[in-house]
Amino acid sequence: MRAQESLATFPVPALDCGVMELGQGKVKAGSAAMARLGGALLDLVYPPTCLDCDAPIAVHAALCPGCFARLRPITQPWCPVLGLPFEISIGPEVRSAEAIADPPPFDRARSAVLYNEVARAIVSRLKYGDRPELAGFCARLMHPAGKEFWAEGPVLVPVPLHRWRQFERRYNQSTELARALARLTGLSVDTGLVARSRRTRQQVGLSNEARQRNVAGAFTAHPEALRRLKGRGVVLVDDVITTGSTVKAITRELRRAGVGKIDVISFARVVTGAELPI
Repeated sequence: MRAQESLATFPVPALDCGVMELGQGKVKAGSAAMARLGGALLDLVYPPTCLDCDAPIAVHAALCPGCFARLRPITQPWCPVLGLPFEISIGPEVRSAEAIADPPPFDRARSAVLYNEVARAIVSRLKYGDRPELAGFCARLMHPAGKEFWAEGPVLVPVPLHRWRQFERRYNQSTELARALARLTGLSVDTGLVARSRRTRQQVGLSNEARQRNVAGAFTAHPEALRRLKGRGVVLVDDVITTGSTVKAITRELRRAGVGKIDVISFARVVTGAELPI
């Protein structure tokens, strides 16, 4: 339980505010003291509670030990292409039935956790609840899930929202996830490499075929995508992979622009028959 508690209540990393390094210990100590005071005042006004069950906890943007234990991490063995978990190891290169029947246009996909009740609560608050700071919690779980990607030095590209939808929500949750991952990996983020040129309806509740039709032709790659990438690959960043129709549509557009290496990382993944539908 101690290991669960340490992970469940691990605080979100502080944002880099670009403070000049003055080389004065007193200034640094004063800044740290102000930060602690600000955190204490925040705790008094908004006491930290679990992201899922709202039970009191020690820090903001975390889960209580019980809810954290209910998260279902996706670990090996898994399909080397789609990252879908296998019950038993059947060989490092053996692909899932889904990857064989419908090979994706991207190279690899990885996700941190199965989409269950706890994951849904976190995603919902990040996506619709005006809680962009939750991206830090999600990114700490996504970081080890994508460890195969980071050493290759890719550019993190968030799945874009249409400009009007982003205006309504105030931020793009995928951009927040990409920026949080960038702080952990040291990689760069390019929010302009792909744009959503057509406003699509919500994917929730749509069939696989309807999802594909909904996002077909909805994305546009930057005309100078290759120049912006400078030979680097791309890791698309999203909150949840369901059928993969969105990341597949973006990948096809990037392929047409000449991009070679394209991987995908998400916080949660819907696995048929394992957890919740979306």
